[in-house]
Amino acid sequence: MSQSDPAEQRWTIVVHGGAGTFLRDSPAAQHEAAARAGLAAALEAGAAHLRSGGTALDAVEAAVRVLEDDPLFNAGRGSVFTWDAAIELDAAIMDGATLEAGAVSGVTTTRNPVSLARTVMRESDHVLLSGAGADAFAREYGLEQANPSWFATAERRRQLDELKAGTGFDSAMKYGTVGAVAVDMAGNVAAATSTGGLTAKRWGRIGDSPLIGAGTYADNRACAISCTGTGEYFIRLAAGHEIAARMRIGGERIDAAADALIEELGALGGLGGVIVVSPDGSGGWAFNTAGMYRGIATHDSPPEVAIYGDE
Repeated sequence: MSQSDPAEQRWTIVVHGGAGTFLRDSPAAQHEAAARAGLAAALEAGAAHLRSGGTALDAVEAAVRVLEDDPLFNAGRGSVFTWDAAIELDAAIMDGATLEAGAVSGVTTTRNPVSLARTVMRESDHVLLSGAGADAFAREYGLEQANPSWFATAERRRQLDELKAGTGFDSAMKYGTVGAVAVDMAGNVAAATSTGGLTAKRWGRIGDSPLIGAGTYADNRACAISCTGTGEYFIRLAAGHEIAARMRIGGERIDAAADALIEELGALGGLGGVIVVSPDGSGGWAFNTAGMYRGIATHDSPPEVAIYGDE
């Protein structure tokens, strides 16, 4: 795991934009400059809240909204298509100070699913809403809506067509989920994750991103986590909660806990990565893929973004 120095840390934010076979000579490399700019913009959106004394919850929502609106990433606009050429969006958010959480799955018309997840947490008695009901809830509370065509891009349609035709696109190349974790000046942590899921997913498949304790988790007694990768494996491991439990109950350091989870994931045959922060300000990532879109900013160091495994 790569991590920041916890000494004298006042705030930290870490973001990710998916993990996969990102090599310097791969097709993904053509988007390198845009990906780095998108990650940097997300970091700044979150850091702006933190450096002014704002909450970790505000920071992770702001960071993820930027990535949802960026068509390069598989969340919000730019999400992948289902087998039936629809776009279904999932998101979750969690407050480590209170253990309150909100999540949505199968959203089709709400522009920023992460904000809908936060509204579910704040305004309802529920944690997880799905499908048409989740979008209706969004409209009831005045969240911005978008025509389903707004989320679509030509590149994602090309990927679907190639995958269904068996002529080139490999859905295993990239596990496109976006996320953010942060700790604020008060020592509170929060996590948020958003995704369009897997290209050509069928039968209402739901991955780990909107599942609290799997792809998204935050607890001030340990850390905040957002995951990206083969969601079924993260679900089976209850990955987010597992990392937090290793720290809270097992007394492990943040880097050891994250690395152990990724090792276990790999042993099962899963691929992907996690970003993590703890209340003391330490934070970073661990992954077992060739690369992961990722970035970190702290109160006393300039933002850093990376894509490849050797950065």
